[in-house]
Amino acid sequence: MCALVTAPSSMARVKSSDHIHSLPTVNLSSIIGCRQFHHSSVLHFNPLLWTRLAALAFSCVAFSVAVHGARTIPISGDWCIFCWAFSFAGTLLVILVELFGLQMKVPVSWKNFPITFACYAALLCLSASIIFPLYFLKHSTGPSSIRDYRIVAAVFSCLATVAYISEVSISKARPGEVVGYMATGPGLLKVCETFVACIIFVFVTDPVLYDRHDAPKYCMAVYCICFILSAAIILLCIGECTGCLPFPFPRFLSAYAMLAVVLYLSATIIWPIFNFDPKHGGNRDRPYSCSTESGLCSWDKRMAVALLTAVNFILYLADLIYSTRLVFVNA
Repeated sequence: MCALVTAPSSMARVKSSDHIHSLPTVNLSSIIGCRQFHHSSVLHFNPLLWTRLAALAFSCVAFSVAVHGARTIPISGDWCIFCWAFSFAGTLLVILVELFGLQMKVPVSWKNFPITFACYAALLCLSASIIFPLYFLKHSTGPSSIRDYRIVAAVFSCLATVAYISEVSISKARPGEVVGYMATGPGLLKVCETFVACIIFVFVTDPVLYDRHDAPKYCMAVYCICFILSAAIILLCIGECTGCLPFPFPRFLSAYAMLAVVLYLSATIIWPIFNFDPKHGGNRDRPYSCSTESGLCSWDKRMAVALLTAVNFILYLADLIYSTRLVFVNA
């Protein structure tokens, strides 16, 4: 603790009609020293800040090297660069807001926004760490300098992923702490659910994989409905609007999680049947042509959607368990 030190030798006299009041003068050097100690302690003893600085540096190096000499191609390369640049810009914003003490002036809930962004940044960098080597290192040809740039970008993308995961681990709720909803298990699961849904949307739309039967269209509707509701919950928490709902927020979370589990369970069963069963026009075996293509072929994307659907089903099931416990605790 830094305390203000008064100078005992100098006293300011203020005359009154009845008596004289003695006001101590403040030693300004003690204030400056206290502030300097405060800033130095923030830099030396705040692991969250240092983790954010590491994530900032790693994401900056990743997209700078990729732009400078990796010679990326559109779509996949643009996505990876967007992941790194978006993560860098958002982390820089969070650091500046906290260093200048502007948390109360931003129009979002600062209990929920930083960890939500860190979780999305971790997932974005993770996707870039998978996509970039798959498209730019798997069948890499050309000058060795270009390959070196690509290797450096991939390595720093992995380091940025580790840094963002560390930030989420440091920021998440601990037993007994009063935190925002997004710092709890269900809140972080909501982020993962929406991100997985976004990846599913990418796979099923390029090329379109759900227009052959009505059953895949039903699966697409499941992905859209659950994504919209999960995203709405995240926005309500970040905007601190959960109290405006005409019903208790925890019970809504529990009911929605139960609905999402049922919907995703059906999609987990239906999607593989109508995409890999020969009776419904599917192909159970991977075509030979897929091994010669750069990136993922149509069959690979169908399999990826099936796996991601199962992943989201598990996430929603865990979300249901957490949300049910939350309702019983608040009851």
